[in-house]
Amino acid sequence: MGEESMRAVRIVSHEDGGRLEVCEVARPVAFADRVRVRVRAAGLNRADLLQKRGRYPAPPGAVAEIPGLEFAGEVEQTSDEVRSLKAGQRVFGITAGGAQAEYAVVPESHLALIPRALDFAEAAAVPEVFITAHDALFTQARLQTGERVLVHAVGSGVGTAAVQLARAAGAGAVYGTARTPEKVERARGFGMDEGVVVSQDPSVFAEAVRAWTLGAGVQVLLDLVGASYLDANLEALGPRGRMILVGTLGGSSAPLDFGRMMRKRLRLSGTMLRGRSTEEKAAATRRFAAHVVPLLADGRLRPVLDSTHALADVTAAYERLESNDTFGKVVIEI
Repeated sequence: MGEESMRAVRIVSHEDGGRLEVCEVARPVAFADRVRVRVRAAGLNRADLLQKRGRYPAPPGAVAEIPGLEFAGEVEQTSDEVRSLKAGQRVFGITAGGAQAEYAVVPESHLALIPRALDFAEAAAVPEVFITAHDALFTQARLQTGERVLVHAVGSGVGTAAVQLARAAGAGAVYGTARTPEKVERARGFGMDEGVVVSQDPSVFAEAVRAWTLGAGVQVLLDLVGASYLDANLEALGPRGRMILVGTLGGSSAPLDFGRMMRKRLRLSGTMLRGRSTEEKAAATRRFAAHVVPLLADGRLRPVLDSTHALADVTAAYERLESNDTFGKVVIEI
């Protein structure tokens, strides 16, 4: 491999669920306010699976054929406009694509310093899910101390992050749903008070919330499932409740009961990190660095690793995420 090339995961076909290869490609160069990071580990996300299948293309200006939205590594090269980072520092951050490679170039403002307590694999499991969960709970839903929270898919990367963040912020109670009893039980170890298994009928979690809250409902609901849960979500929310839609694993279109929304004075919002502007991502990263990283440093928050895989075993890593048996994050070590 030449000095100006690197190994990277490339999507070489979208047919039959997509095909990946580890290839040698040109090494990116830092420019303007960009930093080149020697990537040591990269986290996998549902967006990577969709991109592999041809259903979630990279936004304009992002690396199109190399997947990966989050990474951890060392600053290797900085351009003239970079002010706060220098070569050798351990950093983690977000990008709209290209993280699953030996090198990634990103704006300085999309990076934060890794706490000493975390190794690279643990750090790679953090940025996308903790920034997403923190932004959804506090910037979007404005979660307040003492409020009750319901988190769907508590065994997912965003789910495990959200449960921990809500607990650390002094939520009155943190509830969750998952597809298996094992995931519900494991989530209790991260601060979830009560959980329920949802297999087919979503009304079971609405009924569980009614029982847990004595009919009062929850104030904040973080939904990673989407259409199939909408009606039960509206039932589970209490007056002035706020629902933040983060994922659509259960579909992206469903009838909406406007009458119930109006009677309860509900607020429904959608959020997505990948497609935001550079400035919006920088603001979310600043909030992450200020409010989340210190809690990771002192152990009050912790990354949740499902499994780690070598770069050469990237196909196995994707298959693990696609299995839906994961609890926490799948990470590729590079």
